Amino acid sequence: MAEQPDEKVRNIREPSYLDAFIPLVTLIVLVSAAVALFGLDAVDGPIPVALILSSMVVALVVLNNGYTWEDVVTTGKIAFESIVTPIFILLAVGSLIGTWNMSGTIPTLVYYGIHLLQPSYFYVASAIICGFIALSIGSSWTTAGTIGVGLVGLASLVGVSPAVTAGAVISGAYLGDKLSPLSETTVLTSQLAHVDLYTHLRAQFWTSVPAFIIALIVLAVLGLSTSPSEGVDTASELTQLDQLFNITVWNLIPLVVLIVLSIRKVPASLAIMTAALLAALMAPIFQHDAIVRFINDESITPPLVYVKAAWLAIASGYEANSGIEVLDRLLSRGGMDSMLLTLWIIIGAVTFGTMLDEFKLLAKLINPLLERAHSTGRLVGSAVATGFGLNVIASDQYIALVLPARLYASEFKNRGLSPSNLSRACADGGTVTSPLVPWNSCGAFMAATLGVPTLAYLPFAIFNIASPLLSVLWGMTGFKIAREARAGMHEDETDASLLGGGAHHAHRDKHA
Repeated sequence: MAEQPDEKVRNIREPSYLDAFIPLVTLIVLVSAAVALFGLDAVDGPIPVALILSSMVVALVVLNNGYTWEDVVTTGKIAFESIVTPIFILLAVGSLIGTWNMSGTIPTLVYYGIHLLQPSYFYVASAIICGFIALSIGSSWTTAGTIGVGLVGLASLVGVSPAVTAGAVISGAYLGDKLSPLSETTVLTSQLAHVDLYTHLRAQFWTSVPAFIIALIVLAVLGLSTSPSEGVDTASELTQLDQLFNITVWNLIPLVVLIVLSIRKVPASLAIMTAALLAALMAPIFQHDAIVRFINDESITPPLVYVKAAWLAIASGYEANSGIEVLDRLLSRGGMDSMLLTLWIIIGAVTFGTMLDEFKLLAKLINPLLERAHSTGRLVGSAVATGFGLNVIASDQYIALVLPARLYASEFKNRGLSPSNLSRACADGGTVTSPLVPWNSCGAFMAATLGVPTLAYLPFAIFNIASPLLSVLWGMTGFKIAREARAGMHEDETDASLLGGGAHHAHRDKHA
């Protein structure tokens, strides 16, 4: 927490190592116990409880150090302020999934996808498609919440693994997000490290592209090893899908509108909600029968049926009610209420991480790493490890970006290393590892949106695993490590106006 003028008067003590470790150990013990007792279902309640209890432990520690309850409340407000944009994005995505199912947008994507995508190259195609979309619009969340949902739903119909498909979707989505000049996190990372945006993108190329090639090779092998007998007989399902919905290219208009709005940098929550409402308006025109099956209430007239259907699809999601189990399971999803559990996780995670940051407990844990980073390889490795560790401990992607950029900037400068090395390490350690942690806001979002638990897709998010490992390897070998003459350095790589106030001072619009 930034020092207040009366801190000395109030006799506020600097945190000790014990103070810093107590909340961390508490979180580790509680999360481990939750996973041991509940398995993959631990995210559905037990882990959010662990995060809230760990936040309470932080409060007790800092109260013991002389802070007041008002300080704790103020920090809580900072945490909530930082997640306003993700909250609106999540609610908008829930609405979009519901209305896109009802309007036939997702059924149309599935129908065409079954014809075009075969099991042998399904994973590779999923990663490439998502990579292209994310690169175009600069948003991993929007990509996963639209194209990704359709691809994961399609996976079971073509006889491939939804978990592997989710890993492929996330690999492609984060490649595109990381290399797109439209990406909020990419722009933020370059600003934090004081690097020209396109210099930062060129630096990232040398870890991102090789990591994605590795991912494509692994996904290709997995696809070729998929036995046709593992699939289902999709011929009858295709016919029934065509009978249940009016399959036409016009159903894809909401997707086109979303892509256009995203390219034009309309805020993500507004763009997604616009596409959701457009789908709700189109549904009565193209999907009358699907709406009647959904509402099934003869006591109200058609105009009210359409209004009720749109309202329910946005609030609680669409229900197919076709009697065909595989299709009902695929299409009965969405609604704002489907995101409430994810919001619970995010609230607990970001509150815990912000408190650790604001009360200087994170810096206490990270500084020893910096002191021991004697070589370039260790320095880069420490920056990457710090980003990943903060995704685990602080549960927030932005804290995992801001703190390493702030803490390591002067050391990179003093060693004559270009700040592009730092920006790349921050992106590789902070951005791409965020969806690998179940209680991280990104991991929780991907699990809720794609319908696959984080721990289930984690082994197959190959890009997200390979990218930070390559960053560390390049640091150890010196490959593509840019250097600067010390005389040509900027006088101060650490801009207090951007970095001095903690993670909450960074622009928080995750996927505008």
